[in-house]
Amino acid sequence: MSQLSSIASLEATGPAELRPARRRRWPGTGRTWLAVWCVLLGWSLWSFLAEAPRVVNAAGLPAFGEFWAAALRPDLSAATLRTTLDAAATTMAFALLGTLLSVVLGVVLAPLLSQTLWSPASGSRVARVLRVAGLLLARATVALPRGVHEAVWALLLLSVLGRDPLVGVLAIAVPFGAITAKVFAELIDEADRAPYDALREAGAGRAAALAYGLLPTLLPRATSYAFYRLECSVRSAVVLGMIGAGGLGLQLSLAFQGSQHERMWTSIYALVLLGAGIDRWGAHLRRGGSRRRWAVSGVVLLAGVVASVRHLDPDLGRWFSEHTADLLARLVDDLVPPALPAGGWSELLAAAVETVQMSVVAITIATLAGVLVALVAARGATSAPRRVAAWVARQLLLVTRAVPPPVWALLVLFVMLPGPLPGAVALGVYTFGILGRLFAEVLEELDPGPRDALTGLGATPVAAFAYASLPAAAGQLIAYSLYRWEVTARETVIVGIVGAGGLGRLLEQQRAAFDFPAMTTTVLALVAVCLVVDLVSLAVRSSTR
Repeated sequence: MSQLSSIASLEATGPAELRPARRRRWPGTGRTWLAVWCVLLGWSLWSFLAEAPRVVNAAGLPAFGEFWAAALRPDLSAATLRTTLDAAATTMAFALLGTLLSVVLGVVLAPLLSQTLWSPASGSRVARVLRVAGLLLARATVALPRGVHEAVWALLLLSVLGRDPLVGVLAIAVPFGAITAKVFAELIDEADRAPYDALREAGAGRAAALAYGLLPTLLPRATSYAFYRLECSVRSAVVLGMIGAGGLGLQLSLAFQGSQHERMWTSIYALVLLGAGIDRWGAHLRRGGSRRRWAVSGVVLLAGVVASVRHLDPDLGRWFSEHTADLLARLVDDLVPPALPAGGWSELLAAAVETVQMSVVAITIATLAGVLVALVAARGATSAPRRVAAWVARQLLLVTRAVPPPVWALLVLFVMLPGPLPGAVALGVYTFGILGRLFAEVLEELDPGPRDALTGLGATPVAAFAYASLPAAAGQLIAYSLYRWEVTARETVIVGIVGAGGLGRLLEQQRAAFDFPAMTTTVLALVAVCLVVDLVSLAVRSSTR
């Protein structure tokens, strides 16, 4: 399995202690879940269309066409390039420092979240119960920071620190640190325990056995995940820039407001180059384990950290000032206790339901489009025309996932009237770029024998895929789609911030009105929605495994 696919599988499979043992499936379970999903999808679309029968905004079609035409003529003037370079440096600094801090948090917290550390080799029943309780408490502690989107963290930090550059770093590090800790804990629990057990039997402590028995074997996959998280951090840094943190996100927002499409494409191409460079750097490091590669990458990383700190030039004195402490105390006092929004439970419940509906429509669009494009994008084509088509498809996926969801939401609002449906479409387009890449890697790893056999018997490529490749890949495709459904439910908040619907729209209205107690309730409602989606996703994966 490729590194990216193995990384996604760690995030998709859920905690090890929650994974049921492989068991006999009930007949028709997959068809039952499919029927339920179709009903949910139909209900979601019906609700959106009933709310706004007119969907297409014909007046925005010329502007939409102008935007895509500008892709062929980005603004390459010296002033724009200097501004874009400086903004790209800011975005990369946010991403690099945020990822580094999240990895440090992940390394520190992962042992506390792993079953390996808490599993009792011996001891009384009370000791076993206490260790299980400790594991559950540790996992519960990181659930909240993991469930709150980095855009929400940024809004809270901005209210305390203003435009301090470290706001972007911390807004990325807090949720990503919790996510990284969970994935690193999964790596620990899935590793070969023989060296760990041998050190424990020799008298080593748990921490020492983890450090010397397990961590060296986990370095390659942990490195892969760190680079994957860095790529995600770049996209998150852009989102944070759009809500006031600076960088390429701010440039995109300003260019969009001024209808300067050529400048928008300059920033988009800068994002594509950043994503491609990170991907190549990680692939270069993973391809070989030589000390020279690690040493060079270490030097590059250290230089990048130093350059990022110098570029951001944070004022650390502000963090420990009396004024900041006073603002933080006021924020906590405003947020606690939580209060219902102006419309009460009905408004909150309606927004939560709308959020779920948006995520269902978005992941359906992303899955269907991802499968179709992955068929073309998968490497392994023999003819020159198919290799060219595959390269074009991979570039399409790269550009699609490089553009953050709020930008897609703004673009979709060119041609669709405001509402939750444009937000769902925007999330679907963005998620399509991510799922398409994962799906393509799954297809590349399949055994080509059955498909070639059907083709040799006269079957068309489409029929050969449908009867040979698709059944073999269905399990992984479903797992990745469900994983991204969980992420998409969480990301509805950032398209809602630009007015696309759901709990995100409600949160933005409350922020504009400085209704902080209601914001707390809305954030908790979003965490609850993500938890429900997570549990449903886990149930589907468990029953169809």
